[in-house]
Amino acid sequence: MFENISKDNPVIAWWSGGADSAITCWLCLKWFGKECVRVVFIDTKNEDDDTYRFKADCEKWWGVTIETISSNKWDSIEDVWEHYLSLNVATGAICSTELKRIVREDFQVRNNFSHQGFGFDAEEIDRAKQMKKNYPSTKPIFPVINELLRKGEAIKILQKHGIEPPVSYKMGYSNNNCLKTGCVKGGIGYWQKFRMDFPDRFYAMAMREHKYTDMKGEPVTICKDQSKGGGLVFLLPHPKYPHMKDISMMKGRMAEPLMECNGFCGVK
Repeated sequence: MFENISKDNPVIAWWSGGADSAITCWLCLKWFGKECVRVVFIDTKNEDDDTYRFKADCEKWWGVTIETISSNKWDSIEDVWEHYLSLNVATGAICSTELKRIVREDFQVRNNFSHQGFGFDAEEIDRAKQMKKNYPSTKPIFPVINELLRKGEAIKILQKHGIEPPVSYKMGYSNNNCLKTGCVKGGIGYWQKFRMDFPDRFYAMAMREHKYTDMKGEPVTICKDQSKGGGLVFLLPHPKYPHMKDISMMKGRMAEPLMECNGFCGVK
C-alpha cells in the first residue's frame, strides 16, 4: 500500500489545525519515522489564535517542526473575497481554492514525495475514493480511515496524550477552520451559532456581504436556503434587497459538520 518512502521521497502529512489532520500527522510519523515525513501547514492567516497554540503543542508532542507555507499572491483572505466579489457559491468557496488548493498544488509540484497524507475520517470513505480515482498524482493516503476512526475519536486520542484540542471543538464546532472571521462554507445553522458566539465577527462578515453585493450589483451571500423555494440568504437584511431572506428569518438549525480545510478543498 505504501511504496517508495524514504528521506528523499517522504510522505507529506498535511496539518490543517483540526483534530483529524493532527492524528493523520501523528500516525504518519509513527508508521514511517520522523526522517521520512514532512508535516506541512497551509496558513490562510485567518485562523484563530488558539490554532497556533495547538500547532506548538503538536510540535512539542511529536518532536518535529511543522512547516508553514502560505499564498505568495494574496496578503489576506479579504483580498481574495473582494477581488472575486465572491464568498461561497455552488462550485465552492474561492478562498479555499486560492489560499489552500493552489498553494498545496504548487508545493506538490516543487517537492519530491512518495505520498500525501490527508485527514479524512471513516465517515468520508467515499470522498477519499473519489480523490484517489480523480487525482492519482496526489498519491493520497488516509491514515485516519486506515485506523477506522470516526468523527470525535481523534479528539479523544489528543486528550489521551495530554494535548488540548482547539477551543473551537469545546464551543461545539465540528472543525477549526477560519474562526477569525467564520468559515464561509458554514451553513445557516453554523452562522446562527456564530452570531451568538462571536457577535462582532458575525456583524463584520454581514457587512462584507453587503459591501460585495453593492460592488457587484447582485447578491453576494454565504448561505442558501436548501428547503423548497430556497434562495440566497443574507446574514443581515440588505436594504436594497428587502424581498430576500436573512438568517434571523430562518428556523433555528443545528450546525452541520464541516470538512477540515486541508489543502484539498476547492478542487476543480
